[in-house]
Amino acid sequence: MIDSTTTPHASVIIPTYNRADLLRLMLEQLTRQTQPLSDFEVIVSDDGSADDTADVVASFSERLRLKYCFQEDLGDRVSLARNRGAAVAEAEILIFLDGGGMLAPDLVERHISAHVGAPRRSVLGYGWGYDPRYPALEGLDRDLATMRPEEVLAKYRDLPAFRDVRHDALAAYDFELEAMPLPWQLFFALNVSMRAEDFHAVGGFDESMTGWGGEDLEMGFKLLRAGVAPHFDKDNWIIEWPHERDMTKRWPEMVANTFKFLRKYPEPVIEIGYVLCVANEYWRWEQCWLDLERWSQQVAEVDVAAELAQAATRIGPGERIAVFGAGGVLPPQLPPSFVADFDAALVRQATADTPHTPLHALGVRTLLEDQSVDTVLITSRLAGLWDTWRGHVLAEAQRIGRKVELLGPGMTAG
Repeated sequence: MIDSTTTPHASVIIPTYNRADLLRLMLEQLTRQTQPLSDFEVIVSDDGSADDTADVVASFSERLRLKYCFQEDLGDRVSLARNRGAAVAEAEILIFLDGGGMLAPDLVERHISAHVGAPRRSVLGYGWGYDPRYPALEGLDRDLATMRPEEVLAKYRDLPAFRDVRHDALAAYDFELEAMPLPWQLFFALNVSMRAEDFHAVGGFDESMTGWGGEDLEMGFKLLRAGVAPHFDKDNWIIEWPHERDMTKRWPEMVANTFKFLRKYPEPVIEIGYVLCVANEYWRWEQCWLDLERWSQQVAEVDVAAELAQAATRIGPGERIAVFGAGGVLPPQLPPSFVADFDAALVRQATADTPHTPLHALGVRTLLEDQSVDTVLITSRLAGLWDTWRGHVLAEAQRIGRKVELLGPGMTAG
């Protein structure tokens, strides 16, 4: 019988759905952790399983500090499952794992140690076997069922298809996640920990994000905004159980959740990510963001008020206007407009004490409604981004407006 009278140092939260056999293997591996078993609790949060998940959990009640949460099956609600697990957690450190991960024997110990004496941080571990671009490795499921995870790792670790899908992106920064411009893009909840107080301070996982993908990125994003920097520990690993992933179903769910992400944080970095997800170009996100940052610096002093003043002479009475690339100065003759720019400081400056509505946006996907304006004015502040984003900006302008005008040098529709 495990001593459960003391407060655990960590709560391991495992969302699951109809994976009783895999859960049994996970719980078995948790019994052989190097961290004393009384030092951590295990919370299985069941998203409505119809198999014998509850019986599997009960069978470990004498070997682990266990809690079991169940919610009705109303579709894939992993965010809610994680949050419900966190709600009953007692420990100061929350460790979130996928329901099909085979665990390093020192996983819990490494997560706890990474937080002791450290600044506020989230800790991400490696996910061997997690790369949806490759088919499942032949024989891996058999080996995971009959061998210890560390033995399986030794056998497969040199195979490219066995590496974490994030490997190359992390290797480019020597696995120093803190050095990456968009570290939360790699914030995958298959193996991650954080302090409970930080988790609750940012509101947990977004329960409106259902289905697959996106909810963990949003968690990493808001943690970073709250001053909780991410840290990556390559030696803290799981092995994802091999299974075929129907990305034709999953990726649209990711796109839908990324749009919810954009609605919460309407700003260029998420706007770009959403458009790239729609195009299934997720791994271009960082480079496109860096390109925008460089261009923003180049045009920080560029004033397009003259372009807009000239365009204003062609605007009829009562016309509804949106401006993409407004800069920091607007001509007085411009009627009340939706004013967008990728530089947040400039758009605030341009619209201060005016009837204009500021939008911190590049213009590839705003939150304006379809056909909500009469004319969209696109200025030459977008010229350096035009080769990359022309099609997206024009499509967005045509979505929200009846007419589109390109202003200044270098701005052509072709």
